[in-house]
Amino acid sequence: MLKQMIAIAIASALVGCAAKDNVNSPVPLDAPTLNSSLNQQQKELVQLINTNQETQSQAISALARQVNDLAATVESNQQQEKRVIEVPIECEPSPIGDKFVLGGVENVYIDEIKSGFHSRIDTGAESSSLDAHNIILFERDGKQWVRFDVFTQGSDKPAQTFESKVERFVRIKQDSDENSDRRPVIHAHLQIGKYKAETDLNLVDRSHLEYQLLLGRKFMQDIAVVDVAQSFIHGKTTPISAVK
Repeated sequence: MLKQMIAIAIASALVGCAAKDNVNSPVPLDAPTLNSSLNQQQKELVQLINTNQETQSQAISALARQVNDLAATVESNQQQEKRVIEVPIECEPSPIGDKFVLGGVENVYIDEIKSGFHSRIDTGAESSSLDAHNIILFERDGKQWVRFDVFTQGSDKPAQTFESKVERFVRIKQDSDENSDRRPVIHAHLQIGKYKAETDLNLVDRSHLEYQLLLGRKFMQDIAVVDVAQSFIHGKTTPISAVK
């Protein structure tokens, strides 16, 4: 088909030239010459087409590389713009765990006495004791009870009398006395600041000591630690929630 189109074009050109000149006589073309001319022009057209295809292929490849480079640049910029969220380092567990801290002296409210006392927090003492006077033991409903007086408003004011069931008796041996002291023990509900706890208190005359209430190791065991350098960490006043 291509050869026929080329042959028609050449023949038309030759005829036109002959008609225009009108002087020269038509040049006769033989078959071999025509075929040779057609083959040559076919080669030239094919070469031109191949050249155009190669040029387009190179252009497409170059465009594809540009697109890839642009995509890589965009991705890199997005990664750089991402905010880095720092994960906080987890702190080591506190050596005191969930225990609360007490000062060497704290205000302690005793619910059974309905009073608060400036109290010594003493890790050197094993048990806890309350200053009590006129201690009298008696029996009620087959149980051992105790009646005792406490100066709830200071030694210059009248003492108040209280009664409580005796939980048990303890023997406390003083360093300066070879004889042991047998004391009744009562169960009490305490409040220090916002913290509430229960403990046993032995009753004894502490009038010769500075503090009416002493809390020992048994009270603090597993619930509190003591910072003797501080006092009244949880406040000096009687807890409002405990006032009746």
